[in-house]
Amino acid sequence: MNRDIKFMNRCIELAASGLGFTAPNPLVGCVITHENEIIGEGYHHKFGKPHAEVNAINSVKTKKLLKNSTLYVTLEPCSHFGKTPPCADLIVKMGIPRVIIASKDPFRQVAGKGIEILKNAGVEVETGILKDEYEWLNRRYFTFYKKQRPYVILKWAQSSDGFIDIKRTADTPKITWITNETCRTLVHKWRSEEQAILIGTETVLNDNPELTVRRWNGKNPLRIVIDRNLTLLKKLKVFNDKAQTLVFTETDKSSIQNNIEYRTILFDDMLLKNILKELYKRNIQSIIIEGGAYTLNSFIRKNLWDEARVFTGDVVFSKGLHAPKMYITAHSTEMIFKNKMDIYYNIL
Repeated sequence: MNRDIKFMNRCIELAASGLGFTAPNPLVGCVITHENEIIGEGYHHKFGKPHAEVNAINSVKTKKLLKNSTLYVTLEPCSHFGKTPPCADLIVKMGIPRVIIASKDPFRQVAGKGIEILKNAGVEVETGILKDEYEWLNRRYFTFYKKQRPYVILKWAQSSDGFIDIKRTADTPKITWITNETCRTLVHKWRSEEQAILIGTETVLNDNPELTVRRWNGKNPLRIVIDRNLTLLKKLKVFNDKAQTLVFTETDKSSIQNNIEYRTILFDDMLLKNILKELYKRNIQSIIIEGGAYTLNSFIRKNLWDEARVFTGDVVFSKGLHAPKMYITAHSTEMIFKNKMDIYYNIL
């Protein structure tokens, strides 16, 4: 058991390397051992590219050893033709006699079928090794299939006296920074790891954000704007050609114009649930909610969040727009120079 845990831990480490690149595919890592020594390993690098099992098998220099080896993989090998052929079939073809799996795949086109292929071919299969640890790493994927909505991350910065923004006047600068440069770079890293980012109308008007990845290497998320009455002007940065933008509006204007798509939606008590439902249909597995206060509080009130990342800067505003309140204890707290970062998880 200790040996299996050791090799599955390595699989989880490998799987984490794909964060931000594999969605809507899962994070998967794979290790192949022969006589308790690793002879091959791999992970899923990017959506549409070879899966972890394929990369691990290809990395084995002496293929004849596979017939007396054990394959460790974080997620049940796929059993269907998607962007790539079924991994379960490849494992059988290569004659690998033993497969250790952390978790079964919740995706309905797999969901036990990969394990069935292996067992029917006489492969010894074990499941559940470090299942919880892996499903936590891959929580976006599992939330998507189990709850049929994206994994929702709330993010905001607040002053030391609890304000998310200063009191706005005609002379107010467009952006009043609360956090330091390191924290702002971290936010761009986070953007590169998720598929979408959402803000409300007031935040667009007040800050004119671009919502792209500029301080980090990575892909831009889909920008999502809630603009009930289509009051936002096209010259704003969120509509530039740096990324795709999806606008939810009550105006009857469902259309696509270059990189901007308008989606008509009913602005009622079910608005947020319906937005998440629409994103689920679009295969969006994770989203960051970056503001403003009204939008963030709306997700909190509806209990439609999974994780919250809250910065507290060392600035004092004295008055302004109050930051959202979290009524649970932070899971972790970290100081980034003079700024505090609290991470919350929604245990409900």
